[in-house]
Amino acid sequence: MITSFKLWNEPNNLSHWDFLLDPDWHIYARMVVRTAERIRETGCDLPLVLGGLSPIDHDFLRKLDRQGALDVVDALAVHGFPVDWNLWPLEHWPRKLDAVRKEFDKPVWVTEAGVSSFASEAAAAWGLRRCRDLLRGERVFWYTLLDLAPRYEATTR
Repeated sequence: MITSFKLWNEPNNLSHWDFLLDPDWHIYARMVVRTAERIRETGCDLPLVLGGLSPIDHDFLRKLDRQGALDVVDALAVHGFPVDWNLWPLEHWPRKLDAVRKEFDKPVWVTEAGVSSFASEAAAAWGLRRCRDLLRGERVFWYTLLDLAPRYEATTR
């Protein structure tokens, strides 16, 4: 069952959107607005969620806001892997999420969260508890309970 639409994935991450070709995010913002309009024209009222940011970037959101993209979405998505990929101390996650809510007046969904299980089960359990405690989004989606099997190559491009 479809319960929401996330408009793109990691748009501020070069592995998912070539912002070298779209440095001011005009193409992306226009895509968000047009996609939202088309979805709403069908009569669908499911939540529209701006693609999961990785990393959290207020300047990126401000650029989209100036172009009207935030006006057409119901929530903002971020990705949170506080134990594995972190640009700030672990305990700063709650205030990072609160800062997004406060500045942009939108619910924040954590549309990818997780912790690696390769180190040990104890480390993975600790990471799960830390993510639960730190990632206070209106909705939180756990990426996977187990790491990618070694036979699969983990690449994004």
